[in-house]
Amino acid sequence: MAIGIIVAALIVLGLIGVFIHDRTQTHHTVLRNFPVIGHFRYFAETWGTYMRQYQYLSDWVERPFNRLERSWVYRSAKGVSNYVSFGSEAVPTFVFRNAAFPILEEDRKSYPGKLIGVANGPGACEQPYTAESFFNVSGMSYGALSHAAVTALSRGAKLAGIWMSTGEGGLSKFHLEGGADIVMQIGTAKYGVRDAEGNLSDARLREIAAYPQVKMFEVKLAQGAKPGKGGVLPGNKVTPEIAAIRGITPWQDSISPNRHRDIGDIQELGVFINRVRTITGKPVGVKFVVGDPAFLDEWFNDCSENPEHCPDYLQVDGGEGGTGAAPESLADYVGLPITQALPYVAALRQEHGLQQRIRIIASGKLITPDKVAWALCMGADFVSSARGFMFALGCIQAMKCGSGKCPTGVTAADPRLIRGLDPTDKAVRVSRYALKMRDEVEIIAHSCGLTDASKFAPKHVTAIENGVAGFRAQSN
Repeated sequence: MAIGIIVAALIVLGLIGVFIHDRTQTHHTVLRNFPVIGHFRYFAETWGTYMRQYQYLSDWVERPFNRLERSWVYRSAKGVSNYVSFGSEAVPTFVFRNAAFPILEEDRKSYPGKLIGVANGPGACEQPYTAESFFNVSGMSYGALSHAAVTALSRGAKLAGIWMSTGEGGLSKFHLEGGADIVMQIGTAKYGVRDAEGNLSDARLREIAAYPQVKMFEVKLAQGAKPGKGGVLPGNKVTPEIAAIRGITPWQDSISPNRHRDIGDIQELGVFINRVRTITGKPVGVKFVVGDPAFLDEWFNDCSENPEHCPDYLQVDGGEGGTGAAPESLADYVGLPITQALPYVAALRQEHGLQQRIRIIASGKLITPDKVAWALCMGADFVSSARGFMFALGCIQAMKCGSGKCPTGVTAADPRLIRGLDPTDKAVRVSRYALKMRDEVEIIAHSCGLTDASKFAPKHVTAIENGVAGFRAQSN
């Protein structure tokens, strides 16, 4: 009897010790938020490899990102080996054409960076931006992400030398804290750059542009997960802090229209772009989802005829893009996927002779090196990712983004859950993920006989599955 009491006491003391350890450590958000019981997740994750022959579900069936994709990001962010054993598990729809004589270590070159914006002539801006990285952080708003997550992204982006977009929620102190280069996104509600009536404010544009970290502005027409739909920010989430950042009334519902009320055609879009660029002196891009092909042809014609209307870059978001919450009908069935949209936009840009005038940024589930390298081959100058960096922060794809109950604190609104995400630790993981991505994309480039990733072309990738037009490459 006495022995049983002693054993029970030791077990209780052990669990208390584990609880205290889990609560105070900063490396594992799940353990910090869910002490003791969180170990079951890590046990299952660690031993899952050995138990896979008994599993009924393969590593490829999870959606929207399968286990192998997420594992690559997790390992990269943690700085552990990404090598695989026993051969490939992939069933690819495309492959890269390796060169007979790949680039030697001593012949490799650093990515040279690319200039966004022009300094002279119609449509010029005072401060063109030289982007040093081909892989960057896509738009995620403060409010959609927790303050801890935004802070970690900002610090990590600075460490990796990449830019981060604010998302349509406006520029917060958490975006600025880490010192990273910032892209200020202008959504349909014009949060952060609006007057009291919701119209674009020249004064607010100048105020935002005065921050040296803000390098570019982005006019958001649509995003992949919900093209053609705005949103509602419930009044109970419009705290005085959020209201001040967005320029809205505290504790009242804020409605984002499904498009900019002052942009109803291509001419008005060009005038809007030129206005923002003239006021801020910085490059201006447009984020959109490809749907109507006639629109894009007309738009590029207008760019050629009216250079002052021309955006400095386009962010092409695939219909598979993500968001905190969207109608399933829009998320799944509206907008071309990036595999079709990107090659189309790149080909049309070349047809109109705008390759050096308009840069292309690709986004939409491009979170691993193969997808990023493919996008560069298809004509993208840059790739940006949101969900890849969420995984780097510790997201476990719990699918609770819109509820505010994210267990890892990434999209949480509950202070108890946010507390588990340590910005200092996660900033390092963000940086590791970005650097590992660049390193492995460059490895693919070297295998193809290229000195750096800026030289990728369609001829370097080939489709191997019928019916995937987006992956079909030119033969020369």
